[in-house]
Amino acid sequence: MIGPRMTPQTIAVLHVLLEDPATPRYGLDIARQAGLKTGTLHPILHRLQQAGLIESFWEDPADHEDQGRPRRRYYRFVGEGATLAYQAIARAEATASSVLTLRPQPGR
Repeated sequence: MIGPRMTPQTIAVLHVLLEDPATPRYGLDIARQAGLKTGTLHPILHRLQQAGLIESFWEDPADHEDQGRPRRRYYRFVGEGATLAYQAIARAEATASSVLTLRPQPGR
């Protein structure tokens, strides 16, 4: 699978979504858990959606109108999305660790 770039921010978002892969999470909640600003988060979510890992949907208006808050957009894995996310994270972490071991040691 060729998917989105596995930046540290993308990996953080995937980790949040993988905490409970079957549970939809809304954007602000994901941003807080991942330690990201929403301006950073939403392009990542868009790329994950374009890659076919996640889908999004808006909550029912009755759910937010009663609470007097803006409508939430929820995100969740689709199909094999969670499995592909685990694999992408594993590949990214393996690549990162192999790059670290290839760096020259100071003083050599």
